[in-house]
Amino acid sequence: MSLVPPVATPPMTKPESTSTTPVDKDWWRGAVIYQIYPRSFQDHNGDGIGDLVGITERLDYVAQLGVDAIWLGPFFTSPMKDFGYDVSNYRDVDPVFGTLGDFDRLIEKAHALGLKVIIDQVISHSSDKHPWFQESRSSRTNEKADWYVWADPKPDGTPPNNWLSIFGGSAWTWDSRRMQYYLHNFLAAQPDLNFHNPAVQDAVLADMRFWLDRGVDGFRLDTVNFYFCSLGLESNPVVKPEDFNASTAPAVNPYNFQEHVYDKSRPENLEFLKRLRALMDEYPGRTTVGEIGDSQHQLEVMAQYTSGDDKLHMAYTFDYLGGAFDAGHFRKAIELTERDAPDGWICLAFSNHDVVRHVSRWAAHANKDAFARLTATMLLTMRGSVCLYQGEELGLTEAELSFEDLVDPYGIEFWPEFKGRDGCRTPMVWQANAPMGGFTTAAKSWLPVPSDHMLKAVDQQEKQNDSLLHHYRTTLSFRKQHPALVRGSIETLDAPDGVLMFTREGGGEKLLCAYNMTENVISVPLPAGLVVRSIGAPGSVGEPVGGVLSLPGFGSFVGAVA
Repeated sequence: MSLVPPVATPPMTKPESTSTTPVDKDWWRGAVIYQIYPRSFQDHNGDGIGDLVGITERLDYVAQLGVDAIWLGPFFTSPMKDFGYDVSNYRDVDPVFGTLGDFDRLIEKAHALGLKVIIDQVISHSSDKHPWFQESRSSRTNEKADWYVWADPKPDGTPPNNWLSIFGGSAWTWDSRRMQYYLHNFLAAQPDLNFHNPAVQDAVLADMRFWLDRGVDGFRLDTVNFYFCSLGLESNPVVKPEDFNASTAPAVNPYNFQEHVYDKSRPENLEFLKRLRALMDEYPGRTTVGEIGDSQHQLEVMAQYTSGDDKLHMAYTFDYLGGAFDAGHFRKAIELTERDAPDGWICLAFSNHDVVRHVSRWAAHANKDAFARLTATMLLTMRGSVCLYQGEELGLTEAELSFEDLVDPYGIEFWPEFKGRDGCRTPMVWQANAPMGGFTTAAKSWLPVPSDHMLKAVDQQEKQNDSLLHHYRTTLSFRKQHPALVRGSIETLDAPDGVLMFTREGGGEKLLCAYNMTENVISVPLPAGLVVRSIGAPGSVGEPVGGVLSLPGFGSFVGAVA
């Protein structure tokens, strides 16, 4: 067994502040964050892959949307087995994306435009090409021998337990150098770091400090509940097929056959998150948002990780990234979040780089434009901070790619039942009549640009006053004008089947929000004694008549409560 128990570690020193400008430490609370997948946003150097200079060139567009921050996917040095989520150097930029100087210029321009910059921090695992792992695997006695999770085989030579990789197969790979197995919750090329070792914690926090000193405003923490596994390496219990929850892994993935009580979401993680928060608090106004991948205990884990003011600032779960588009489901998710994490803070998202784009995932009908407008308004009026994924504001659908076009190892493993993540990662479309949609000057981009996406290009929607892009802009502006929508409380209300209705209250105002999540016209009786008036919300229907609100299919209403 090569795990070591935690020991006390000294606190980190606090840097001196040279700024006299007051810092809004809670800017992230209710902020709207625009997620950029660097490989697919804008290619500057013509190699078919997006880069940091390209992102910098497009920051004016992002700022004009009216968002508060950007979240950059990984751009660190990497062999790209998982497209940057396998890091071999946490303190440098991969040449495919540019240089540290390019990053510094990106930060400078973003801040000049009033945009905060959040970067993806992938510390649950590294690349197997990272010098730490190269040293760790070289022997059982080297200085980094316990920096990764190593274990002896069972007497018959098989892995130490039944843990599974999300990407398929066992979570253990045999290493002939050490004659031991190492743990990897994802690809074999992504060995898991051993957070039970205080030296590992020190090292990853030092790498985060490097970027804080460089000016980043926060971190999106990839798979934040995977940092620790059980010291006992017990096998996970089996889940019955009727109890499967496929929100973390696709239904065809045997990962769903286990209740993951020993390989993730361990209680030891709370103490590390406190160390991480202590680092963040040395830099006023910086924030953290954690990705919680745990279909069985996600709300419980989110509540633990965001409670109080000594762990994560906020977290997001897969309630809206994998659940059904159903008013009952949404109401339950809102109520459970308010009940189980009353002092926590959720980061809401309908789409991101890991899931089918929500217009395709939820809209099995032809009325995708009305649906996209409804979901935009819903997302931007629910309680929490918000992540918008690049192209969401254009109504981009999931790209239909052939097997030959796939590069995602996850999709290649489970094709065709699960087609992977490439369909949501195709390049951004800027110009309808330009080759590759204006994303690159190369003859071929790293993923194809779907022809149907060209019709939704930025330059086309800019010219249409009623386009979805303009709807996002006006809704984002509307949100900022109403403090109840940014940081106010939320209370769900009874409504007919298919309608989600709630109030938001704060900043001296109370708003009623009602959404018809179906294609059919629905009459919504307002609660007795509730008087509301229209306040010009984008896409909102007119005034209620006789205490009844008539909502067309995929219609919405946001009004002020008298």
